[in-house]
Parts: sequence; C-alpha cells; structure tokens
Amino acid sequence: MSQSKRIPPTGPRVMLSVEAAAHQLSVSRTRMYALIKSGDVFSVRVGKLRRVPADALTTYVHQLTTAQRIA
Repeated sequence: MSQSKRIPPTGPRVMLSVEAAAHQLSVSRTRMYALIKSGDVFSVRVGKLRRVPADALTTYVHQLTTAQRIA
C-alpha cells in the first residue's frame, strides 16, 4: 500500500477551523460559534467539518470597525 505524501500549504489558508478562526480574532471557541450561529461570521460545511473562509473574518472585522467609526 502506498501512502500519499502531505503537501504543506504554500500560502495563507483560505479555510480555517472554528478554533483557528477564533484564534485569529482573539476570541474563545464558544464566542466564535456564537458569531457563526448569529450569522455575524459566515461559515460552511465541508463534509462533517465546519470551516470559516478567511475572507469572512476580514469582512467581519471590517463591519465592526465601520460600525464603531459611525457610532
């Protein structure tokens, strides 16, 4: 049986685990799931896994900063 070799990623990840996304935002895993459930942060299912597109975090941060500048 041949084993496939894992190729390391060459650039920034485009899809993050919920835990990695939480780490990027400096929030807890529980808070990240709450943001996903509320629709504040977009996520997708990949098989049985929940993944957060990296650009969804950028969008969320942009929305936060825009809203706070206006307030």
